[in-house]
Amino acid sequence: MPRLFTALEIPRDAALSLSLLRGGLPGARWIDVENYHLTLRFFGDVEGHVADEIANALDRIRRPSFSLTLSGVGAFGSKKPHSLYAAVTASPDLMALQGEIERICQRLGLPADPRKFVPHVTIARLRNTHPMEAAAYLSARGNFATMPFKVGRFVLMSSRDSVGGGPYVIEETWPLPTPDVRVAGGAFDMALASRMMR
Repeated sequence: MPRLFTALEIPRDAALSLSLLRGGLPGARWIDVENYHLTLRFFGDVEGHVADEIANALDRIRRPSFSLTLSGVGAFGSKKPHSLYAAVTASPDLMALQGEIERICQRLGLPADPRKFVPHVTIARLRNTHPMEAAAYLSARGNFATMPFKVGRFVLMSSRDSVGGGPYVIEETWPLPTPDVRVAGGAFDMALASRMMR
């Protein structure tokens, strides 16, 4: 049975920047470049009818596209580091999208995710890596950042249980359309006019 999760894909230029972080840390199993992604919500192993319910509910999401920037690196597991990741610059649009998916999960009665959502892209799994070596790696790459990239869709991915993650398969996609600038400008003009009339 496949494991399901919603995610954002990492475009080629950003993935190339991430790939330059590979190497220089004993005990690291580096994620293949084609498997980079940003998990929005992990569902785990679900039955077929539950997967259909999830997909049908996600069909109702209507959110605009937005930009993201990867900036900085970190490790999960401070005393015994188990994975390395690239961090994401704060994004209200990303948090709003993830929050809506989380609310859908609650309405469907899916178990709550015990972990707080921390946007990140996993770049390596660690085994028997000494915390000092991980700290040295992170400090040497602390100024890592990508150029901003546009997020134009989110996806439902599946994975088989494997060591190190992947291969991942995109099961369904949902577009995040570009906002209509005229509508946004009109709303802004109306808000500005109402403030000036006070």
